Amino acid sequence: MITAYSANTPNGVKVTIALEALGLSRGTDYTLKILNLSEGDQKQPDYLAINPNGRIPAIVDHTESGNIRVFESGAVLLYLAEKFGGLLPKDPAARIEAISWTYFQTGGIGPNMGQAGYQKRQGNLAVFERFNTESHRLVSVMESVLSEADYLVGGMFSIADIMNFGWLNRAPSYMDFDLTPYPGVTAWLVRLRAREDVQRGLASFD
Repeated sequence: MITAYSANTPNGVKVTIALEALGLSRGTDYTLKILNLSEGDQKQPDYLAINPNGRIPAIVDHTESGNIRVFESGAVLLYLAEKFGGLLPKDPAARIEAISWTYFQTGGIGPNMGQAGYQKRQGNLAVFERFNTESHRLVSVMESVLSEADYLVGGMFSIADIMNFGWLNRAPSYMDFDLTPYPGVTAWLVRLRAREDVQRGLASFD
């Protein structure tokens, strides 16, 4: 049994989408504990014992040999993919490609889009523009792949797609991000939104 700790954010939806895509059933194979971030649930001692960084998502895998905690979204998705044997290509080159796109998200897409949205809401437009410009550069990198492929790696839906989906899905509303110049990325978003496992993962927070 997996216990997932998360919230309805671009980072938070990654874990529920991954669990559903791996064929796990809520209530049978995993439980979801939704944290109230505005109330500071993620900073409470019981949660800090799971993720000392006080961020979501995180999981606890309740195994026969003991509990295993996993925090940071990239590590969570990699752990789940390896444990349940899905969402990662078998081919070694494609596998590391998927992991590379995972780090692409944690080091680029997430921080820049997160800061762009925050700075825009704060009215710091000059700072917003810096992060917005870098976000567009990063999305153009994705476009270079998705203009010719259905998914980021090897024609296979993988952790690479799940990692990047949350932020791209929210970018237009979160930071007024214009996806018009990126038809490949736009088609990829439509493709992922149509997947039943993605829909179930998103609906987990309703």
